[in-house]
Amino acid sequence: QVQLVESGGGLVQPGGSLRLSCSASGFTFSSSTMSWYRQAPGKERELVATITNFGGSTNYADSVKGRFTISRDDAKNTVYLQMNNLKPEDTAVYYCKARRIPIYTYWGQGTQVTVSS
Repeated sequence: QVQLVESGGGLVQPGGSLRLSCSASGFTFSSSTMSWYRQAPGKERELVATITNFGGSTNYADSVKGRFTISRDDAKNTVYLQMNNLKPEDTAVYYCKARRIPIYTYWGQGTQVTVSS
């Protein structure tokens, strides 16, 4: 059974930090490209960051460059999103995605991040 379980969300003040985790099971994590997406109320889901398999090349949305860092631990089947200097506009539900073209795309259930004073 495939599972992607996000954790680490919560309420944080502007300028604060959070680290999201996404724990995977039921598929070959190391072969998968992993991504974080987010969706704010009334907005479309947007790509935040991606890390490829094996080599671990990364890409970020312009809005989070220099503040967020995506990483993976294949031994733990886990992908992380370190978020620093958080802003109110980062408030959203954050989703983890696993993809291996053209075999599969899997999504987690999401974790809420709220940035507010």
